[in-house]
Amino acid sequence: MTQGAFDEISLTELRRRRSYKWRAFPDDILPAFVAEMDFPLAPPVAAAIVDAVAQGDAGYAWPIQELGEAVSGFLQARFEWTVDPTDVTLVPDVMVGITELLRLAVKPSDGVVINTPVYPPFFSHIVEAGCKVVEAPLADGPDGYELDFATLERAFTSGGRVYLLCNPHNPSGRVFSRSELERVAELAQLHDVLVLSDEIHAPLVLPGTVHTPFLALGEHAAERAVAFISASKAWNIPGLKCAQVVATSDAMRVLVGRLPEGMGFRAGNLGVIASIAAYRDGSPWLDELVAVLDRNRRLLGELLAEHLPAVRYAPPQGTYLAWLDCRGLGLEHEPVDVFRERGRVALGPGPKFGAQGIGRVRVTMGTSAGILRTIVERMRSAVPTEGA
Repeated sequence: MTQGAFDEISLTELRRRRSYKWRAFPDDILPAFVAEMDFPLAPPVAAAIVDAVAQGDAGYAWPIQELGEAVSGFLQARFEWTVDPTDVTLVPDVMVGITELLRLAVKPSDGVVINTPVYPPFFSHIVEAGCKVVEAPLADGPDGYELDFATLERAFTSGGRVYLLCNPHNPSGRVFSRSELERVAELAQLHDVLVLSDEIHAPLVLPGTVHTPFLALGEHAAERAVAFISASKAWNIPGLKCAQVVATSDAMRVLVGRLPEGMGFRAGNLGVIASIAAYRDGSPWLDELVAVLDRNRRLLGELLAEHLPAVRYAPPQGTYLAWLDCRGLGLEHEPVDVFRERGRVALGPGPKFGAQGIGRVRVTMGTSAGILRTIVERMRSAVPTEGA
């Protein structure tokens, strides 16, 4: 595909899809609320799925060696991170892996630290695992969000036994620097905190920024951390249910080895097949996608400046998600409700990401330039003239 091909998608075609994104709201509402892109599948991924279906290969998944080898090759090529294929463990999705490891690693009611505003399932899955949510809000500076290390350390010393790190961060799109992650590793070692590093958006780091895998920091980080990765976001295959846990130290290998024996059966076989194709053969398409997302983050800034200049926007360093501060619009109700009811566009509701999300929305910008323009135009139509 070329960049132009990513813009050829139409709403008519998209509304034929049966995924949550396209079935959650009536047809007159344009959905941009969930982390699901609108683009066609990468050709190598689509071909692998079609071939599997032709063979009737829709049985149970199995953690085959080929998956670990494909993951290892991708991580080396993309991030210069050397991982032994045997250190890659199959799980159905990132949140299932996180929840099951929490059940194994800590006592009930132990605290799990998260950087709010953050991916909403973090809250519910921590509780599902019997643990307590400990919030360490990101600092919201003039140039966007950043880690607040004083707040983070207080969370570690006040009952936080696990740190659920989201990097690249959802919803802000921040990609934390190597120096920031080094400081996290130091604090985790000092306070004996287990780090669960959710790096599901790592392949979607945009130009000008570099992703540093947490485990690649060295033994001091790897001895008390595991990473969670997946092809689901970068290649838009979340419904196929396949993710991976990476552990590169003896202690963490033992912990991951305690996961339920049948965990691999909970994944989808088509997900394993598609993920192997994505990791092994999908990088050229991924490079084109990243270029489109880079274009889209700039375009979104231009559209907001033109139509909604009161909205505060820090372009993401990674992901296809944009976090918009709409408090300057002076709306009487939460922006997500105003935009949906008056503009007929569904965005991610800020309050679900934590108290810091009040007055904010998350926009999925993994779509065509035309649809992105329509999203902003519908947002603008919902706002009184004096609020713009």
